[in-house]
Amino acid sequence: MKARLTSKLHIFVLATALLAPTPLCARAKTDVITMNNGDRITCEVKGLDGGVLSISLDYVDGTVSVDWLKVVRLESKQLFVVLTQDGLSYEGTLDTVELPTGQPTKLRIIQAQENKTEIRQSQVVRMNQTSEKFLQRFNGSINLGVTYSKGNSATQYNFGTETQYLRERWAANVAYNSYLSSSTGATTSTRNQVTLNSYHFLPWDNYFYGGQGSFLQSSVQGIKRQTTIGGGIGHFFKNTNRTSFALLGGFGWQSTEYKQSVIPQGSQNLATGLIVAQLRLFRFSKSNLSASATIIPALSDPGRVRFDTNLSYYLKLFSNLNWNVTFYGDWDNQPPPTFSGSDYGTTTGVSWTFGNR
Repeated sequence: MKARLTSKLHIFVLATALLAPTPLCARAKTDVITMNNGDRITCEVKGLDGGVLSISLDYVDGTVSVDWLKVVRLESKQLFVVLTQDGLSYEGTLDTVELPTGQPTKLRIIQAQENKTEIRQSQVVRMNQTSEKFLQRFNGSINLGVTYSKGNSATQYNFGTETQYLRERWAANVAYNSYLSSSTGATTSTRNQVTLNSYHFLPWDNYFYGGQGSFLQSSVQGIKRQTTIGGGIGHFFKNTNRTSFALLGGFGWQSTEYKQSVIPQGSQNLATGLIVAQLRLFRFSKSNLSASATIIPALSDPGRVRFDTNLSYYLKLFSNLNWNVTFYGDWDNQPPPTFSGSDYGTTTGVSWTFGNR
């Protein structure tokens, strides 16, 4: 048991080292925002997500959340990637357009060669700091949780880390999640998964093409190693400061190696379809809900379908620290004989964001 826990700890440390790059270097807090009540604040604008503008002040520990729609002026010489409701994206420094009182605020994005684009404030969905330097374009989070019950000496550990690399027209994301459960009289169960996603916007409004890969180990399902790779075309059906919903459809390939050989060649290889749905709901400053679901129908084994889901609810505690509760699950309607067709559970813990999140 101790050996397994030690091995698990090594995995945690390795994952952290690989997936959590050096945070962005602090920059001078010379950005200026003006609120609709006249307050003028000198700060560092960290980014915009879910209708919340995150800023950092010299005299405040951590970040401060500001209602984006109550900002009437913004000035920053920092490079930002700006995403709109129409799926258009821009990269440049920020300013606001001087307009008569009562007219909606417009954000001005100053791009290379002094090209300028003006966008209505309500149309801006997300802003992320970026840089000409490679390592300063990363954002991410680290999650950790432990649950213990004295009755049957049940202990559950969960660890996860996520890193995103963002550019003007595309982005890539890698995430690692690990779960370990042990209790008196029961076999220790483990689940480890690495997921990679990337997308690139197409010229048409809110359409994109994307790719997805995952590597899964699940002792409950007897999966020693499962590799899934696929890609397709997607569309953002809703993309506002309160709701984001995207759907992707395409094709893929899946290879599964079980702990005990259940087929002569040692692994199952399937040509598959791929349907991915992603939903995010935001509530100003305090909480957000993130849900993803993947349906993988086997084209080379008609009738077999695999379904994966992950549902996470985040509640801000203070600064960059959040409390979260997560439900995860995997289902296979035609697993090999004697093998379990499902693995699911819930976890809770705290998460810390780094970079410009």
